[in-house]
Amino acid sequence: MSEITYRDARVDDAEQIVAFYNEVGGETSYLSFEADEYPMTVSEQKDEIRSLEGNKTNRMLLAMDGDEIAGIATIHSSHKIKARHDGELGIVVAKKYQKQGIGSELIRILIDWCKGNGVTTRISLDTRADNIPAVALYMKFGFEIEGCRRNSTLLNGMYYDLYVMGMMIDEA
Repeated sequence: MSEITYRDARVDDAEQIVAFYNEVGGETSYLSFEADEYPMTVSEQKDEIRSLEGNKTNRMLLAMDGDEIAGIATIHSSHKIKARHDGELGIVVAKKYQKQGIGSELIRILIDWCKGNGVTTRISLDTRADNIPAVALYMKFGFEIEGCRRNSTLLNGMYYDLYVMGMMIDEA
């Protein structure tokens, strides 16, 4: 494995991003989508990436192993005045790259970026309550469990709870 580098998504990454999400959806049941269920087409992903250029509150960060995507993390905030301070964190690391600190580094970079963007003062996320490693990782960064959405996920006839987690951040 080469050294992991971190950079913002580019328009020419769109096809690889869609393929990555469709693949990792089948690696774990913890994501909100299954294999080949990623909701964006390559064209839509390109438009989404273009919308990030110069955007103060939304970002897509890639962890790259050479030319291969190892992980993706996003912060997405509403454009609405009352909600734009709250960025929703989304993160996924491919199975073969887990337990190498990539998720931690993606989160750290995005938290630091939020601290400096002049808008984001809170970060929130949802995660399955039984995803113990993810819950522990988020808590390590200062996220707190703010609530529980009981039976929110139905998979193979079983219901799972989702934790609603959040943290306030100090500006840099």
